Amino acid sequence: MIVFINKKVTTNQSRPFGMALLKRFETQSARVKGISFHATRPWILAALHSGVIQLWDYRMCTMVDKFEEHDGPVRGIDFHDQQPIFVSGGDDYKIKVWNYKQRKCLFTLLGHLDYIRTTFFHKNYPWIISASDDQTIRIWNWQSRNSIAILTGHNHYVMCAQFHPTEDIVASASLDQTIRIWDISGLKKKNAPPGMGGSMPSRVGSGAGPLSAAQGDLFGQPDILVKHVLEGHDRGVNWVSFHQTLPLLVSGADDKQVKLWRYNDVRAWEVDSCRGHYNNISSVVFHPKAELILSNSEDKSIRVWDMQKKTCLHTFRHDNDRFWILANHPSLNIFAAGHDNGLIVFKIERERPPYCINGNIMYYVRERQLRRLDLSTKDDIQLATLRHIRNSPPYYSMHFNPAENAFIVVTRPHNLEGSTYDLYKLSKNAGENGVAEEPTPQRSIGIGAVWIARNRIASLEKNGTVTIKDLQLKEVRKVEHNLFIEDIFYAGTGLLLLKTVEGLQMYDIQQKRVVASIKANKVKYVIWSNNMEYAALISKHTLTLMNRKMEVLYTIQETVRVKSGAWDTNGIFIYTTTNHIKYALTANEHGIIRTLDTPLYIVSVENNVLYCLNREAEPIIVNYDPSEFRFKLALIERRYDEVMRQVKCQGLIGQSIIAYLQKKGYPEVALHFVKDVKTRFGLALECGNIQCALECAKQIDEHSVWEALGEIAMMQGNHQIVEMCYQKTKNFDKLSFLYLITGNLAKLNKMMKIAEIRKDLNGLFQTAVVLGDSETQIRVLKNVNQYSLAFLAAHTYGDEEAIEELTEILESHEIPLPTVNESATPLKPPLPIRPMTENWPLLVAYKSAFDTIAAQVQNESKPNGKGVTATMKIETTDAFAADEDDAVGDAWGADDDYLVDEDGNLEIDEGDLAVGDDGEGGWDVDEDLEIPVEAEPTKDGEEEGQFYTVPSRGQPPSHYWPSNSRLVADHVASGSFESATRLLTDQLGIVRFGQFKDIFLGIFASSKTVYCGAGLSTPNFSFPLRNWQNAAYKNSLPATGYKIKTLARRLQEGYHLTTSGKFNDAIDKFRQILLSIPLLVVDSEQEATEATQLLDICREYLVGLLMEAARKELPKATSDDHIRNCEMAVYFTHCQLQPVHQILTLRAAVNLCFKLKEMKTCSSLCRRLLDLGPKAEVAAQIRKILSVAEKDCVDANKLNYDEYNPFVICSRTYVPLYRGKPQITCPFCKSSYAEEFEGDICDVCEVAEIGKGASGLRILM
Repeated sequence: MIVFINKKVTTNQSRPFGMALLKRFETQSARVKGISFHATRPWILAALHSGVIQLWDYRMCTMVDKFEEHDGPVRGIDFHDQQPIFVSGGDDYKIKVWNYKQRKCLFTLLGHLDYIRTTFFHKNYPWIISASDDQTIRIWNWQSRNSIAILTGHNHYVMCAQFHPTEDIVASASLDQTIRIWDISGLKKKNAPPGMGGSMPSRVGSGAGPLSAAQGDLFGQPDILVKHVLEGHDRGVNWVSFHQTLPLLVSGADDKQVKLWRYNDVRAWEVDSCRGHYNNISSVVFHPKAELILSNSEDKSIRVWDMQKKTCLHTFRHDNDRFWILANHPSLNIFAAGHDNGLIVFKIERERPPYCINGNIMYYVRERQLRRLDLSTKDDIQLATLRHIRNSPPYYSMHFNPAENAFIVVTRPHNLEGSTYDLYKLSKNAGENGVAEEPTPQRSIGIGAVWIARNRIASLEKNGTVTIKDLQLKEVRKVEHNLFIEDIFYAGTGLLLLKTVEGLQMYDIQQKRVVASIKANKVKYVIWSNNMEYAALISKHTLTLMNRKMEVLYTIQETVRVKSGAWDTNGIFIYTTTNHIKYALTANEHGIIRTLDTPLYIVSVENNVLYCLNREAEPIIVNYDPSEFRFKLALIERRYDEVMRQVKCQGLIGQSIIAYLQKKGYPEVALHFVKDVKTRFGLALECGNIQCALECAKQIDEHSVWEALGEIAMMQGNHQIVEMCYQKTKNFDKLSFLYLITGNLAKLNKMMKIAEIRKDLNGLFQTAVVLGDSETQIRVLKNVNQYSLAFLAAHTYGDEEAIEELTEILESHEIPLPTVNESATPLKPPLPIRPMTENWPLLVAYKSAFDTIAAQVQNESKPNGKGVTATMKIETTDAFAADEDDAVGDAWGADDDYLVDEDGNLEIDEGDLAVGDDGEGGWDVDEDLEIPVEAEPTKDGEEEGQFYTVPSRGQPPSHYWPSNSRLVADHVASGSFESATRLLTDQLGIVRFGQFKDIFLGIFASSKTVYCGAGLSTPNFSFPLRNWQNAAYKNSLPATGYKIKTLARRLQEGYHLTTSGKFNDAIDKFRQILLSIPLLVVDSEQEATEATQLLDICREYLVGLLMEAARKELPKATSDDHIRNCEMAVYFTHCQLQPVHQILTLRAAVNLCFKLKEMKTCSSLCRRLLDLGPKAEVAAQIRKILSVAEKDCVDANKLNYDEYNPFVICSRTYVPLYRGKPQITCPFCKSSYAEEFEGDICDVCEVAEIGKGASGLRILM
């Protein structure tokens, strides 16, 4: 819930301005001819010259939708204030009404006979007004879909027509150099009530002649009258706009003037003109909240004018793009301008209100008023009135000194030239009895100032130095520092945070030295916690949390701007972005609290309440729910009693929390809260709770579930549960082997009989072998017609009866008797020394703290009464205990029941499998039961447990590398290939990753070392770190990645291959180096520059060598082929190669030009070659060629080559792209291409998309 404190609506007419075009959003598209803001959502419509209408979310910087039905350019566009519709008009003479929710055109209005320039909705009535090149203005009823009025009178194109926001008048502008104001009150009466529409069209003449019959009713007044005709422009008028509240008009025309007009019921007249544009003015609007006019022009500029003085306050230029349209948001300080290549959304003043907090008191500035808000009593009073200079920049920040009751108010314009700060000293009873003081401030020039002691101020001067001043703003001394200081921040008494190009440094003023530093780019605000233990560094899109020692605790990258933040008492940082309130924990966690409609600036956090200011400096209270991040904080700090309390009382558990617990390695915590059986089963397996997993498996009873449970049970050595899982899945081979290794001969005998019934001869024979059952072995061999093997087995085992029978069979089949090895001995498997009746011995582990607390909570929650209590129940560990519902009959001990059905499939009776003796024993009851330890009542003071639980597996350091770094190499080293490919796409436009496979695998493999563990344990891994000296476990970074020196050695190999003429091998080598550059990790700006140079070298060699390889494959049959050969050789000489290779390219080109008698080009190439200082014999030969070429310095053929006009080579067609010709580049290797290849894969690097947007190479932290 959001609550306004003393909400007051102000018009802000005298608001000071610091002029700067602050871009919020920019698009790249075809020429934008129409723009419209949505009244409530952060949306903007752009009508393009290509015929497309784009819908953008300027807050999230994403395209929401696009609409394509117009045939030709679209010029008019407008959102409806209340309905989910918008209207458009284009050069196809059509007006279309669209529903953006349904994403379709609802209907089309036809009637205009030429291009439609503008379309606008009426604020209250279902009307649309349109202006057209057919010299008419039409008003339409969009509900009845009819034209209800046609306004004629202009004798040239009508460029613009708009409804007045509140009155019943219309203004229109035309190329006939006039502006007309029309009275539509008659039309309003005729069409009332709204929505009835459908009247016959009405016409209005020029206003000079009598009205025709079609212009009005038969005996009444016409619907629309020309009220005023404004003449004053010398050229055609392009735009006209109404003021929101005053009877004023503003217009812009081709005479390069902005004119201001005033009107009343009787007349209209020109007030004044604004001159300054030097080309046609396209559009002009009033500022919605200040006495300003904005205009844009084809002179590529946007100008801001003072309405009172009629002077230009500021000019914003946009190189190479003419402006065509300008629009303002109906309620916010946001503007948009359309130009040749897209649009920009901007504001012209900083809207962040200055504020500071001292204990429970908030101080802030609103409308030149210095105010105080008591957060406990909500008393908001004005303390003083600040000094104001007209059109001065807005206040940037303020700082309070409670000891002196003094304030520093900083004024910092965008260009920093006019930066000043004022020192205000107030009395102790300022603001009492509703009387505000008007103190005279002391002003000083400086970029910023902060308090560092009771009577000392640190001031940042324009030259980047810091001086210490007293309360009279007199310099006491200077801070000695060898770097240029960009900004200063408070860091405690006697301490300063200095912002430099290298980051932030904490400077001790008394000791005159830097005590700590941190690398943080473009920090704008520093917010300390109440105890000064933690600080938040806020940049444009980055939030960094650090401790007092300036060690980075957590870094968050946001896609939108980070606005403000404050620390709560638990060390949690609450911050706002453009559209969210979020939280950040110092333990590498963050999340969203709620969504915002408009940006807020957090001042203080107390007891689940945020105290904020909006852009109008109005105090606002925001209540929020801290349950989620308090739960996470309690979990991280292992306060499990708090975790249980929150789950029990607040019902936090949902899929997101369960997923979070699993991700962070707390499955045993989630297991206590989950109700879904399948989810519980997965969590139980993950945390090793085999008994819980067994209970869930019985309920699910699926083949895959039993298989998974069997694998985990085998790892824990619980062979009883393994046996049950094998039975459930009918895995007889594994079941037989399990009985073998556990020494359970009785059940092995059963498995042999089951195999015989199932006619599984292979299983039957194998079981008979391990049991030593010779009779069964011989019978199986005889049944499968292996009489010879059966005969040998009978001889070996000494079965005389079988020998006689098999001898007769062999003779009857005329098979010779096999030779018997007299030394053969019968196989007699040894009997098990100690059959395993219990599970395998395992490590004894105690219950975790969470399990103990959970058990206590469960015991406390159970009601006291008669019956068996929790401590009296026996928790059996027998996996095969009979269920209560199992039927008991006479078949209990029968030896001839082998647990198979009619088809030979295994039937499982858990009760039977739990009994170890197969004989008839009746109902034997063992009085001496072995009760498991955990089921015994615990004595006071004893710890629960001594049962086994698999320890939770921790996260290796590589798990944290992707969150600690934005370098591709670090993501690859961690094995996070998916995020690495996303970074390659975002930074370098790379869309094909197949060639990176070997590089990725090499870096990943080198990111860790392995050494053998003791005995039969698994290998152990270690992770070399590059920041091992000062990094914590979770802040580590890998010591992998390519180095500049490594690639430099490979570069030398490429040079050798090039020199020796092995061009294909050289191409592979240079491309391999090129693909390795994004995987570099460098330590300094110098190395980063060297990497950029290395990329340029690889590109130049690849372009040249690829072109040379293509030249050698060209045919040489015709003269055109020879000319093309010569051209490509000449182009090769313009690749920036090493001098030794440059000489080789020039020699090859000289030879071809000389042969083709291209003497002028040949002589130029000879001079270039001699300038490089070749060897003496080469120089002598070239001078001879030059002397011959200069005698007849004319080219025999026309080459596509102009050496005096700078050019680059198209890397696909190998033709020159001269300066001024459109071209695009590969975002990775920067190879140049002609425009038509945009979107293709680069031929040089073979991995990046040509012309794709990218942020650039990033290899330095």
